[in-house]
Amino acid sequence: MLGKFFKKPADDMGGRVPPGQTLTTRFPVLTYGPTQHYRPEDVVIRITGLAGERTFTWADLLALPQTTLTYDIHCVTHWSKLDTTWTGVRVTDLMEHIGLKPGATHVMQHSVGGYTTNLALADFLRPENLLAHTFDGQPLDAEHGGPLRLVVPHLYFWKSAKWLSGLEFMSADQPGFWERNGYHMRGDPFAEERYDDD
Repeated sequence: MLGKFFKKPADDMGGRVPPGQTLTTRFPVLTYGPTQHYRPEDVVIRITGLAGERTFTWADLLALPQTTLTYDIHCVTHWSKLDTTWTGVRVTDLMEHIGLKPGATHVMQHSVGGYTTNLALADFLRPENLLAHTFDGQPLDAEHGGPLRLVVPHLYFWKSAKWLSGLEFMSADQPGFWERNGYHMRGDPFAEERYDDD
């Protein structure tokens, strides 16, 4: 199967491929629990915790500036996909409409279906991060987190929560679902931060 769908890179391709990764042209689907199916117009992002509480509807998000970015993504299960193209709202553009309170250092992503994953605020606020609704020019498939997911390309892809439903700003780091079950609290692919003992 490795030879058919995945390819070991000859080198790190100029620093693009983290150690231990294989390249794929496919987009493997890896999800804990059932795929969530709901309409874009039912998207609601709830802002809670150390921020001014508010909600963003699908219409609210589409009214914000839309950005298209191309970057590489890396899964903790050892595949990398290069030159993926996403469209959505930059986290930095969203944050212009969110009033953070003093002491916020981390954010918990909440998803439809109950999944959670944590990020340090510094990782969350990077300008390449998107609340993405489009992949490769097409509406994002439910299997890949559509209608809306976060994309945080500099960390392993479990940190890019599918079916995003909320952002909870916190004063300290807390583990989300996979972090409680043995995955690393940060997940830097170039440091191979896969598991909690890495």
